[in-house]
Amino acid sequence: MENNGTYRWPPQNGGNKKPTDFKKAGKVVAIIAVVMVLVIGVMTCFYTVDDKQQAVVTTFGKVTDVTDAGVHFMLPFGIQQVHKVEVNVYQKIELGYASDDTKYGYEVNENESTMITGDYNIVNVDFFVEYKISDPVQYLFSSNDPEMILRNLIQSQVRNVVGSSTVDSVLTDGKENIQMQVKDLVAQILQEYDIGLTLVDVKIQDSEPPTTDVIEAFKAVETAKQQAETVVNDAKAYQNAKLPDAQAQADKLIQNAEYLKQKRINEAIEQVAMFEAMYAEYALNPEITRSRMYYEAISQILPGVKLYISTTGEGSDVQMLLPLESIVGGN
Repeated sequence: MENNGTYRWPPQNGGNKKPTDFKKAGKVVAIIAVVMVLVIGVMTCFYTVDDKQQAVVTTFGKVTDVTDAGVHFMLPFGIQQVHKVEVNVYQKIELGYASDDTKYGYEVNENESTMITGDYNIVNVDFFVEYKISDPVQYLFSSNDPEMILRNLIQSQVRNVVGSSTVDSVLTDGKENIQMQVKDLVAQILQEYDIGLTLVDVKIQDSEPPTTDVIEAFKAVETAKQQAETVVNDAKAYQNAKLPDAQAQADKLIQNAEYLKQKRINEAIEQVAMFEAMYAEYALNPEITRSRMYYEAISQILPGVKLYISTTGEGSDVQMLLPLESIVGGN
């Protein structure tokens, strides 16, 4: 400060800072800031999608692209945003129970599991449902909570189907049919709602009556059915073991019958040929043939009798002597 009370710049007492020094420092800071912004921008320009995902890209809040697995480019500074969705992963919903780490393996939720059947009986039914995301855009933007919508929808259709079924079918042999009905109904409604989810499978995890006595009774019925199936399977196994032998015996009898048939045919053909030959001889010499046939018939009718043929006829001078056995030396 001078004696007249005024200030002067730069100081006259040896100060060495000048305005140009501050300007240079400001430029350096600005350059560093720009470089950092550029580095951050470049680092946020790329994103990676794994093989289980699809990414929905929005530009100023509007969907502009859906990308698959790989490395992709996006505009930085919030111009574009990426929403990754697990599309190739099966997800599950548990109705009537919740898996946990307790010694029982699950926690019962009676509010969801208790249902009434079509014949006015109360049962506890637990369902296990698998689903996957089929349309990531619809999944993200068509509803606030697609999983909750699906859960409520499944629970509604489960109660609908169980409410039209008998207690026997719910607890014993009708489970598969109930699962198929629930799956078909939910799939149709999901197609109408179009919330980006697809139902993969519906399984009855467990079904039982609410009281111990009824549970034991149905267990006894199920045991009896299993025993009946075992007996039927044993009978089929016995049938399968014996059937080849019976078939072989039948084939043997058929082959033997065919052999006898052919033998009889051949014998008949032979007899016809002999008869025709005999008839030809008879036509040439009727008397001789008649005598021959007579003697052959006598030999067949009386196999133990000796037959002597006398060539002497009426008017012959030769006389036959009796007894003939002693003359010819027969026994």
